[in-house]
Amino acid sequence: MDFGVLATCLLIIIARIGDVSLGTMRTIMVVQGRRWISWGLGFFEVLIWLYAVSSVMRNLEHPIYALCYAFGFATGNYVGLTVERWLSLGDQAVRIFTRKGPAMAGFLRENQFGVTEFDGRGRDGPVHHLFIQARRRGIARLVNLARQIDPECFYVVEDVRSASTAYANGSSREPTGWRAIIKKK
Repeated sequence: MDFGVLATCLLIIIARIGDVSLGTMRTIMVVQGRRWISWGLGFFEVLIWLYAVSSVMRNLEHPIYALCYAFGFATGNYVGLTVERWLSLGDQAVRIFTRKGPAMAGFLRENQFGVTEFDGRGRDGPVHHLFIQARRRGIARLVNLARQIDPECFYVVEDVRSASTAYANGSSREPTGWRAIIKKK
C-alpha cells in the first residue's frame, strides 16, 4: 500500500470521527433546544462528511477506503458519546422512592441539593417520593448519598429539557466561561 492511500485512509477515519462526534453533540443540542449551536455544529458536520464521502466515492478502486469510512463512523459514535458524557451538559430530575424520606431529604439538603417531598402509597404501603433537580455532573454523587441512607431506595433519572425556575444549590446555577456560550439558545 502506497503512502497516498494510507494518508487518505487516515484522513477519512479522522473526518468520520469528527463528523459523527459533531453529529452526536448536535443531536444533544437539538434535544436541549439550543438552536444556534445545533445549526453551527450541523454546518461543520456536513462539510466534514462531504469530504469523507467524496474521498470514498472518487476512489472506488480502493475498497479499503470504504472500510476506513465504516471504522471512522463506528469510532466517531464512541468518541461522541464519550465527549458528551465528559461534558455532562444540562440538568436532570431524580425521583427517589423510599421509606426513609425525611431522613434522606434532610441529608440531601445538608449536601446542597434542593429536595421536594411527597407522600405516596406503594405496593407494600406508604412511601416517600423525593424530587430533586440537579446538574447532570452531580447525579452520581446524589445517588450515592441517597443509597447511604437507604441502599434499597428506588430511583429514576430523567433529562430536563426546560424548567420554570433555577432552584436548588445543585442545579441550574448561571454558567460561566465557555458554558455561558453553550447555555444560550
